[in-house]
Amino acid sequence: MAIPVKLEVFEGPLDLLLHLIDKNKIDIYDIPIVVITEQYLDYIRQMETSDMNVMSEFLVMAATLIDIKCRMLLPKEADEEGEEEDPRAELVQKLLEYKMCKFMSMELRDRQVDAARNLYREQHLPPEVAAYRPPVNYEELIGDMTLNRLHEIFKSIMKRQEDKIDPIRSQYGNIEKDEIDMDVKTLYVEAYAREHKQFSFRKLLEKQTSKMEVIVTFLIILELMKTSKIIISQEDIFSDIMITSLL
Repeated sequence: MAIPVKLEVFEGPLDLLLHLIDKNKIDIYDIPIVVITEQYLDYIRQMETSDMNVMSEFLVMAATLIDIKCRMLLPKEADEEGEEEDPRAELVQKLLEYKMCKFMSMELRDRQVDAARNLYREQHLPPEVAAYRPPVNYEELIGDMTLNRLHEIFKSIMKRQEDKIDPIRSQYGNIEKDEIDMDVKTLYVEAYAREHKQFSFRKLLEKQTSKMEVIVTFLIILELMKTSKIIISQEDIFSDIMITSLL
């Protein structure tokens, strides 16, 4: 009558190799490949599993061990620097990486168990404290940005709009006053800010088709900055002004 043998369950071939190394008290940097290969193959022969994916991983490692064993019987090859190559080097590196990941997973698991033991009291604040909102520091909000710098960009955009006008053709026909609906333009700028989240102040003005639209858009940007719906920033004095939406 056969004696039943209960095998330990390992997470993979590297886990089994680490077990054999620890069991035999072997230096991981100097693995006796013959001993380890024989013990590994003994375990493979006793495995009973219907999962071919799991079995194939152990068989691939068995083939790798046999290949290393064969190469160690041959004359050692030298690398580009003239040093002899150890056929076990790649396997040792994989074992070290796996061992480090295993220790990290155990540490995270222990921390998870410790965290489950921590209890926190539910927050209870007086209504006046919960309703408190710190005042807005407009100097900190604006930072290095000044109205003079915004005005300079505004003038450069206006100059570019003037350069688009043909000095000869502009003399023909009737010039009509542009009618810009402030509310509609405000909704447009707010929608643009929601969609882009962060965009160039200069590019926003360049999208406008007339002087009046540039002026109205500029005024809307100032209002949004005043009401803390946007944040204006600039990396240095010559870089583009960026607008960050808080909508």
